[in-house]
Amino acid sequence: MSRCCLPILLLCTLMAAPVWAQETTVIQAENVRFAYAQVLRVTPVYQTLTASAVEQRCESATPEEDGSKLSRVVGAVKGAFSREEEPEPADCVPVTVEREFRRPIAYDVDYVYKGSKYRSRLPDDPGNRLRIRIGVTPVVSGGPGG
Repeated sequence: MSRCCLPILLLCTLMAAPVWAQETTVIQAENVRFAYAQVLRVTPVYQTLTASAVEQRCESATPEEDGSKLSRVVGAVKGAFSREEEPEPADCVPVTVEREFRRPIAYDVDYVYKGSKYRSRLPDDPGNRLRIRIGVTPVVSGGPGG
């Protein structure tokens, strides 16, 4: 390469540098840190479920077994002196029985961090303290929300 071309090449390189710098995008790391908040109250959120099952309801074949205490005592004494091994036949009918039960599906958690109170719905009970994520993002005018 000749000496006359070197200054021209150097000049072209210097002129191209600002263009290259303008095209570079710098992505800043997110401003995030973690801390702990004091839990004030945890309230379970319940789901009510209904389950149905078929059960056999049987009625005794003898009229004295109507469920009163006296009839049960008489039946027990009669059974003790009786030589019958088989119970008396009963009329059984399938009956659908519905039962309701509740189960926790989430927890409403009230907590305080640096004097400010917050509420969040969480999948688990956090206990006495809650790990929180604190993020700071500047508002830039001209953009969304600015």
